[in-house]
Amino acid sequence: MVAALELYLDVDATRRVRTLWRALEAEGIPTMASLLQQKHRPHVSLAAARTLAPAAVAEALDGLPVGRGLTLDLDFVGQFVGRVLWLGVTPTAELLDHHRRVHERLDQAGVEVWDLYRPGRWVPHCTVSMRVPNPHMATAVRRCLEILPVRATVTGAAVTDHANDIDEPLPF
Repeated sequence: MVAALELYLDVDATRRVRTLWRALEAEGIPTMASLLQQKHRPHVSLAAARTLAPAAVAEALDGLPVGRGLTLDLDFVGQFVGRVLWLGVTPTAELLDHHRRVHERLDQAGVEVWDLYRPGRWVPHCTVSMRVPNPHMATAVRRCLEILPVRATVTGAAVTDHANDIDEPLPF
């Protein structure tokens, strides 16, 4: 299971990422579109853990409009071990400061998250595929590069755990 604190992208950026997902799926490359009965939407995760209690996260972040006013520039393609392909978000001072404030609040409330999402280790990204087949990696990267750059305005945030049908919006 994976739970996350997700930031959502504006309509145009969402449309562009979904178009990328469809193009990759048409070439036989599984994307976030087909994962967990199409519950995923394009997003950038600020935090992730095996589980996150939506009420605890909301209480910890009370008064902090998560993601409000942020503009995200998706400018490059990256890959994590395990053939995870993603669009990289330029780590601006504003984004990193917001991320740090979110984690300070979560830490103070005792909300545990994976170390890879903590300030100083987090790689801001929008996941495209969790498992690109090795023979298709070059094609997948090329398709990603074709849609870049993408500038996105954050339009909302939620605590999600799609495997358990959790999708709790946070005040924005």
